[in-house]
Amino acid sequence: MDARQDMKQGAAKRHRLSTRIWHWLNACVATILLMSGLMIFNAHPQLYWGDFGSREDYAWLQIDDTRTTGFVRIGNTSVETTGVLGLSLDAKENVRRVAFPGWATIPTGYDLAAARRWHFAFAWFFAFGLTAFMLISLVNGHIRKDLHVRRAEWSPRALWRAIKNHAQLRFGDDNGLSHYNILQKFSYIGVIFLLLPLLILTGITMSPAMNAAWPWLLDIFGGRQSARSLHFIAAALLTLFVIVHLIMVLLSGPINGIRSMVTGRHVTKSKPEAAGDLA
Repeated sequence: MDARQDMKQGAAKRHRLSTRIWHWLNACVATILLMSGLMIFNAHPQLYWGDFGSREDYAWLQIDDTRTTGFVRIGNTSVETTGVLGLSLDAKENVRRVAFPGWATIPTGYDLAAARRWHFAFAWFFAFGLTAFMLISLVNGHIRKDLHVRRAEWSPRALWRAIKNHAQLRFGDDNGLSHYNILQKFSYIGVIFLLLPLLILTGITMSPAMNAAWPWLLDIFGGRQSARSLHFIAAALLTLFVIVHLIMVLLSGPINGIRSMVTGRHVTKSKPEAAGDLA
């Protein structure tokens, strides 16, 4: 009999309650913000750099249609996307000439006013949730214990080992799953402390009311249209992060991964050890 079959199963602590609440709350809120944001984008499916932007100005990104075909244009490169972006069919087989199809937006039918209400309402949950999570993580030691990059992890050898393990789909044994590797730390630090705050600040910058209160935001981001472009790019990067995150969960064991984010415990085949908090 394989010796590993003789090893007793145990459960190691993996996620604190605050992390689990923020994780699931943020998943719901971010999804609503993304879908309502895509509806808002449908109202003017072009992005610019600077203070001003209109149909006549040069747009670095455009998702639109030519009456007969849908297309996405980035710079001078254009790709036909008929049936998905720019030009698609709704549930009743009616042609929809909008950037993003109804299944990807809130509301599903074109309604800019409703989309803005959804977006602005849940943006508050998003901003306060992130702030609360950061403060709690400072108090309970999550940042210091689990996200702090230690000196040994900066070595080229450690970085290369982490890259090689991920490329070979080797995610470590049960004892190693209790801690972040350097790639995970970089990813979570980048998302929590750079990408999410960038989304919030660029969103605030697009508000005329906030411009009156904090005009310096326009100077930081180079104008309202630049802030809109950065907001869109940050949302796209966050979506990409979520996709990669879900793929990693599937490859490393979805049942155990979901269980640990629901109960906070990770089932191991060896004796459970004290573990850090993995967000």
